[in-house]
Amino acid sequence: MKLGSLKEGGRDGTLILVSRDLTKAVRAAGIAPTMQQALEDWGNAAPRLNALYEALNAGSAEGAFDLDAQALAAPLPRAYEFVDGSAYLPHVERVRRARGAEVPESFYVDPLMYQAVSAGFLGPRDPVKVVSEDYGIDLEAEIVIVTDDVPMAVTPQQAAVHIQLIGIVNDVSLRNLIPPELAKGFGFLQSKPRSALGPVFVTPDELGDAWRDSKVHLPMLTHINGEWFGAPEAGVDMQFDFAQLVAHAAKTRPLSAGTIVGSGTVANEDTALGASCFAERRTVETLRDGKPSTPFMAFGDTVRIEVLARDGRSVFGAIEQRIERQAAP
Repeated sequence: MKLGSLKEGGRDGTLILVSRDLTKAVRAAGIAPTMQQALEDWGNAAPRLNALYEALNAGSAEGAFDLDAQALAAPLPRAYEFVDGSAYLPHVERVRRARGAEVPESFYVDPLMYQAVSAGFLGPRDPVKVVSEDYGIDLEAEIVIVTDDVPMAVTPQQAAVHIQLIGIVNDVSLRNLIPPELAKGFGFLQSKPRSALGPVFVTPDELGDAWRDSKVHLPMLTHINGEWFGAPEAGVDMQFDFAQLVAHAAKTRPLSAGTIVGSGTVANEDTALGASCFAERRTVETLRDGKPSTPFMAFGDTVRIEVLARDGRSVFGAIEQRIERQAAP
């Protein structure tokens, strides 16, 4: 299934099924008014949603309409939790090497993860608004998964069955605010504003054999201002799979239905495949040339993030955003 939310019906939007080719949609209000309500009753809602999805693809769903990407909210407009990992160790290794630091051994056996902003997500066409370019505006193209209710202390094997949906996110970062925050020893706050989710979440079966070992084995394609920026393989060099990330997050607490878990910036050992964030590109430049030459993003810049199946189909739809100045209140 492919599921999204319209910008109607309040802060949590209106749940819709979206056709496999991302051209048609139908409201699912008779089954679950919102994505969150569907996830909280997933065992009952999923079979009914799937039946409606099949009817939509067959052209027999009553009330079907042409999909307008501008009308889409984030698939899950707000979530109880968003925990973001850093599962791609080549990125971590390069960043630390660029500043002359070693990677602690624990990083290879214990995932990096932090509690991210979940009170609201930008829609796939919403602008990213920032007060100042001096903050160091960056994107982070990532894969995310969404869980149903996850018990505390699950094993990775047990966690895998709680992964119900998969999507993409632009995890916006303000790089120049990160160092002073981390120096305090208490984590991110001002440096991590709201992120943008892709147009739709999909069930794992939609990916076919591209979903295996709790990883998405497809490239993460990013364009900046219409120019190719990178297409690293999301299933390669991922030190911790999503089942491991879910189990890590649930070690000392249960996770509520609708919890979003992020992969961290997709990055490969092979730098010829490009980058999924400016920090990665700047790190490669620093290691090669002694200093970065690519600036962070500026007002007016555009970003497009997408995952394409091997046949060229867009799996989740594209995040397409413009960086804009946030006016003073």
